[in-house]
Amino acid sequence: MKIVAQVKLRPRSAYDADTLAATLRACNRGANWVSTVAFDKGLKRRNELQDEVYYDLKATFDLSAQPAVRVVKKVVDAYATMAGNIKAGHLTGKARRKAESKPIVFREDAAQPFDDRCLTWNLDEKTVSIWTVAGRIKGVPFVCSPEALKMLQYRKGESDLMLRDGTLYLVATIDLPEPAAYEPDGFLGVDLGIVNIATTSDGKIMSGRKVNRYRRRMNRLRQKLQAKGTKSAKRRLKGIRRREARFAADTNHHIAKTIVKTAERTSHGVALEELKGIRQRVTAKKEQRYRLHSWAFAQLGAFVEYKARRAGVPVVFVDPRNTSRQCSECWHTHRTNRVSQAWFACRSCGVVMHADRNGSRNIAHRGEAVWQRGAVNRPNTVKV
Repeated sequence: MKIVAQVKLRPRSAYDADTLAATLRACNRGANWVSTVAFDKGLKRRNELQDEVYYDLKATFDLSAQPAVRVVKKVVDAYATMAGNIKAGHLTGKARRKAESKPIVFREDAAQPFDDRCLTWNLDEKTVSIWTVAGRIKGVPFVCSPEALKMLQYRKGESDLMLRDGTLYLVATIDLPEPAAYEPDGFLGVDLGIVNIATTSDGKIMSGRKVNRYRRRMNRLRQKLQAKGTKSAKRRLKGIRRREARFAADTNHHIAKTIVKTAERTSHGVALEELKGIRQRVTAKKEQRYRLHSWAFAQLGAFVEYKARRAGVPVVFVDPRNTSRQCSECWHTHRTNRVSQAWFACRSCGVVMHADRNGSRNIAHRGEAVWQRGAVNRPNTVKV
């Protein structure tokens, strides 16, 4: 399975740091020029575009051979991604016309891919040797977690140099060996919600008050800064957006880790809601729409999926419709069963329980049914 590992570069001097930043600027300025040529001449295939721009790109932007090739590939990949988004229906109407009316533009600090000819890792010394516009810089230290360092031995393919908030990072693609999934003894259902981010079928409620207080505080601060509209307020808004993204990712990592460890300890699989198209399916009041759409539920699902695959825990996705209205004991389904946000009371059998736990139990039951029907592409499984 492929995941990414991020390390932080610690250049030994200000000169090295400035040189790496200048390398990013040169590569992205070259990418913008190549993008313009590709747009004006309709050259979207890599070979024909490279034949057109290769020598001028090297001479004009002071790039060596392999970095110039990586720049061309980055531009081609960007246009391929845009075409894929259009084909999938993610870019429509005005947004599509705007995207197709001008060349793709790269920020000066946008990530730049480096292959093994431009970048060499020394994991024992925790250093890298990297090509720059001022020549190759050797022995650039990096720092990362022990787990990330262990994963780097499975590094494969390109690594991306990126500059974020004045700090240089390298993002490497990791191709980890994937263990065989075991045959699950039941499923752990996970109900995702607004008040409680995740509730499992064994009764554990994760997140909730702390997360919602943080989101409300950030929303109030965002509204104040948007009302000001000054340059400093806009800079502050950008910083808040990044901080919120980091907070969401950290919270989702903790929740996903808890879910997967619980499933692994109990030899269960994990059943998640299929959230594709949730914005089109769900109708809610304005305040609820903001709360529903402001949390990265898809990111949480992706974190659970990849952590489960690393641990050999089976994962299935189920249809979430009526999981909040159906009784997990007698299967009676009616909208009046959900008496409040927090509580579920079945009109047929009379069972009363926390609404989110009832939903997660329904998801667990559906996960078992999906697994038994073989409606998923099962990995190789082993008995436990």
